[in-house]
Amino acid sequence: MLLKRIYRKIKKILKRISMHFKKMTPIYIPVLEGNLLEGRFALITGGTSGIGFAVAETFLRNGASVVITGRNIERVENACKQLKNKYPSFLDRINGIEMDSRKVSSFRECFENALSLVGGKIDILVNNAGIGEGSFGSMTENVYDAIFETNLKGAYFLSQLFAHYLRDNCIQGNILNVASSSSLRPASSPYTLTKWGLRGFTLGLAKTLIPYGIVVNGIAPGPTATPMLTDYTDDLVRTTIPAGRYAAAKEIANLACVLVSKMGRMVVGDILYATGGVGVITYDDMRYEF
Repeated sequence: MLLKRIYRKIKKILKRISMHFKKMTPIYIPVLEGNLLEGRFALITGGTSGIGFAVAETFLRNGASVVITGRNIERVENACKQLKNKYPSFLDRINGIEMDSRKVSSFRECFENALSLVGGKIDILVNNAGIGEGSFGSMTENVYDAIFETNLKGAYFLSQLFAHYLRDNCIQGNILNVASSSSLRPASSPYTLTKWGLRGFTLGLAKTLIPYGIVVNGIAPGPTATPMLTDYTDDLVRTTIPAGRYAAAKEIANLACVLVSKMGRMVVGDILYATGGVGVITYDDMRYEF
């Protein structure tokens, strides 16, 4: 385990050195912007960085008001500040709250706080909060529990609370689960197991809630240029992916926006895979070790 960590650290240092001398060719990725979510209100868990932050930004650019959550209030405030500095005209539509997806007992109070920030209505929930580390053979019970509580248990109970709120208030809305291409892989890590669970939960929740006009879907990114995988969000090249590169977080956000908009009302209980071929047509980029 120690050797693996040393190897990864050396690999990162070497990559930093090579990036210093490498001239990158930027990849143009269009950003969805319009009024697809005009008048909508979204709660986005784990919205302080990566995919969650990109989803919040894209939702804002399409007319929604957003409340992002994070376990660390300083990170939440910093993320909100970044958005407000970039979009000063959206100031009244950007909010954040501290919420730990592992603490189910706090969900009701956190949700009521979020409601008060946006004037009493939320009609989109994005279950994005997720963590993943370690592998079979070196896993500890504490890490295993933290991953399951964050990735699966938290999404389950927050969705239950949100579904009750929508049904009881006769609100037609959306729940979007951020799954993963890992849900198509042989599962040997807690992270992969939780994404298998989230895929199944998406199907069951969709079937349960569609009679109330609540549309549930999932989006399953492949390897994406976020802090969980890489320090270099501008360098998307990765030869082990069939498409030849990482996905950009804003690509995933574009698709998320369409799925929760009126354009996606007939997409029910589906998982949209945005993987660059990973998991869908090959497993070759993933190493299984013991």
